[in-house]
Amino acid sequence: MASRKLGLFVAAAVVSAAALMPPCAVAQLRTDYYASACPNLENIVRGSVRQSMAQSQISAPAALRLFFHDCAVTGCDASIMIVNSNGDDEWRHSDNQSLKREGFLTVLSAKAAVDSDPQCRNKVSCADILALAARESVVQSGGPYYLVELGRYDGRVSTRGSVVLPHVNFNLDQLNAFFSGLGFNQTEMIALLGAHTLGAADCPFFQYRIGSDPSMDQGLASQLRGTCGANPSGGFAFLDPSPGAFDNAFYRNLQGGRGLLGSDQVLYSDQRSRGAVDGYAANQGAFFADFVAAVTKLGRVGVKTAATGEIRRDCRFPN
Repeated sequence: MASRKLGLFVAAAVVSAAALMPPCAVAQLRTDYYASACPNLENIVRGSVRQSMAQSQISAPAALRLFFHDCAVTGCDASIMIVNSNGDDEWRHSDNQSLKREGFLTVLSAKAAVDSDPQCRNKVSCADILALAARESVVQSGGPYYLVELGRYDGRVSTRGSVVLPHVNFNLDQLNAFFSGLGFNQTEMIALLGAHTLGAADCPFFQYRIGSDPSMDQGLASQLRGTCGANPSGGFAFLDPSPGAFDNAFYRNLQGGRGLLGSDQVLYSDQRSRGAVDGYAANQGAFFADFVAAVTKLGRVGVKTAATGEIRRDCRFPN
């Protein structure tokens, strides 16, 4: 069980940051990219995400998680959304099966809303809509507003073999090695993992720790034993006490030994990273600022250009 993959929001191939971030692709990103082509883009996506969140409380964490899964595998190109007729695509990799349909539906609904505006139809990439939906999921859950860099093109390829995920029992060295492959230092990684303040985790991702991991609070262990004992495959638990709010409760949870995932709790257990956890637990503003910087940096990974991508008419299928 300890060898299960960390599928909560990060999926990545361990590749060099230089290979994922060609300068010409990053240079095309700008916050006003669609100012002429689709001037009402952000309002359209904002309204659509609000509707999705009203329909399901899972929508926000699912959409945010989908953004991380997409960017960290082959770059921010919406390849996670491609459905191949032969079944060889990212989302059908076994380590992506815990992605919630609500995340996909949130993006597809936003795409439909954007394309319903004649001025915008088939001009906005699914990758950019996904990035905006992730931002709205954060903001509308009480998190920080930030400008989203736009100008990504959609990828044409999605394969199961491209999906590589870290394990839920990774130690700090393994986490640092993994994220450094995407160009992130330890502090940026800890800020990025703060996205775990939203949503829940399924029992198989943490059940191996119950009763065997001394870093887990015993009261939590007893509670989780009851949660997962009756329904180990279908049970779940919230990642922090305010799972619908984007706040710094995730870090305070780690301070009390109440992190669900071993790879989260190690951020506090290891003295080398404990200071950052304590800092974010004490100062939500600092967490918000560092999260914005980290998620913006993530949004630049593997950006496609017109030469290497396209604007998908349907996010599920290459043109």
